[in-house]
Amino acid sequence: MAKKTVRVFLLSRRVALAVGAVLAAAAIFGAVHIPAAVSATGTARQLPIYSVERPSEEKKFCAISFDAAWGNEDTQMLLDILTRYDVKATFFLVGDWVDKYPESVKALGDAGMEVMNHSNHHDHFNRLTADEIVADVTTCNDKVKAITGIAPTLIRCPYGEYDDHVISAIRSMGMEPIQWDVDSLDWKNYGVDSIVSTVLNHKALGNGSIILMHNGAKYTKDALPAVIEGLQKKGYEIVPISKLIYKENYEINHEGRQVSLGEKEKKADVTPEATE
Repeated sequence: MAKKTVRVFLLSRRVALAVGAVLAAAAIFGAVHIPAAVSATGTARQLPIYSVERPSEEKKFCAISFDAAWGNEDTQMLLDILTRYDVKATFFLVGDWVDKYPESVKALGDAGMEVMNHSNHHDHFNRLTADEIVADVTTCNDKVKAITGIAPTLIRCPYGEYDDHVISAIRSMGMEPIQWDVDSLDWKNYGVDSIVSTVLNHKALGNGSIILMHNGAKYTKDALPAVIEGLQKKGYEIVPISKLIYKENYEINHEGRQVSLGEKEKKADVTPEATE
């Protein structure tokens, strides 16, 4: 098996300062999620996977993911819709949610959905020590495995928050942190049409996209059929995140985009034809 290679790029100081300005504004007006994470000093920071660069000549793939932290009224309906369309999605579950709804966790696993980790208590990981993060993630992994028989290999950090020590702690466990590049904004409760339009017309939607949705948002279950049909009409095959990402020999660029080093080397080997 090829040795696993992970690289993280640097952003320029100018971009780093711009990111800092955005984050300062976010502290006043609300949280935002910035794909690139670089300190004002230009020091490299580790990034989770936001999306995947897939070969342009292959069929288009994307993944639909659901975060489950609170509420369970719509989970079975979401599962029924996914099953009807023969779509396998990835569910990131909080350990407390697993404790409350073990029958739903089992139903997800039995239906072939991907059941992954969303922390044990939905705490702010950037406020925890590395040891506390590992303990939290391990506890949730154990809860999921006790029900599904499979330990999660992927995690989405609570609130989408992370910093260097969070990502390092997670990767020290052999797990991969996952973000998203297409936010459905279903959590804003703008309505069905808004969710469908936001996903299908999102500027970041492309081959290798990861879509964020929530099992407990008000209109998600009603929007999901149109989202699935719209993606399929655009030529996408919807797969679980573990089937979308590369497991080895990859790098993560400054946008959090996972890139296969093998594909990159193929492109580098292409020599333009000589011209007279």
